[in-house]
Amino acid sequence: MSALPSARLPGDWAPAPGLLAGRVVIVTGATGGLGGESARAIQRAGGTVIITGRKVRALEKFYDELVAIGGSEPVIHPLDLESATPADYAALAEGVENEFGRLDGIVHAAAHFNELTPIAMHKPDDWLRAMQVNVSAPFALTQACMPLLAKADDSAVVFVLDDPELLSRAHWGGYGVSKAAVERMAAVLHAENGRGAMRVHALLPPPMRTALRRAAYYGENTLDRPLPTASADAVVYLLSGAGAPARGTVLDIRHTH
Repeated sequence: MSALPSARLPGDWAPAPGLLAGRVVIVTGATGGLGGESARAIQRAGGTVIITGRKVRALEKFYDELVAIGGSEPVIHPLDLESATPADYAALAEGVENEFGRLDGIVHAAAHFNELTPIAMHKPDDWLRAMQVNVSAPFALTQACMPLLAKADDSAVVFVLDDPELLSRAHWGGYGVSKAAVERMAAVLHAENGRGAMRVHALLPPPMRTALRRAAYYGENTLDRPLPTASADAVVYLLSGAGAPARGTVLDIRHTH
């Protein structure tokens, strides 16, 4: 049983230019499939996007791509979620406050997945890595940014889930367990912040054309899967005021396109 009720994207919804104007949003895993598409969508919607990730060169290249879209200048903040300490998250929150004086959203798009493996064979360090990147890092980043998010008129934290029925099957290991924990974290956070300025959201995307999908499905032609564009549009919906009715739910977009 899901810890959160399910919601759907309004059928005719599409992000309008300027929808996120004036909003500042952190995107983790910005050089990954969903993170990259989300950052582009936020940029196109007029938001200011803070892109985080491990690889500085990849972030710099992506920064140039975002600048070419036009609008607010993006910001690079390198962050390795595997090794970041509470001090690193505090420094990010402080940097955002000093530069912008506000934070309106976080998109937790980073994810660690290595391979499908039975628990009996699961490498302990890979298990810990999945818990660290997929659960502990979103907790620590959200906690560090909560004072800023609470000061906003309307802010949103977006957690990304994966198909719970699929992840309950054999061999999903640390990744499968971590995604169940993420949903419970979103439920608890929503229960604690159900009426404040900070909205808590969970997004359940369809199978997408990403590196994670390729790693999990060796035999599948991943190119048959859609790019994460529809999921990125749904992220913009949740970050905008339009997403307010979906607070405290799982926005299930597996069947919208």
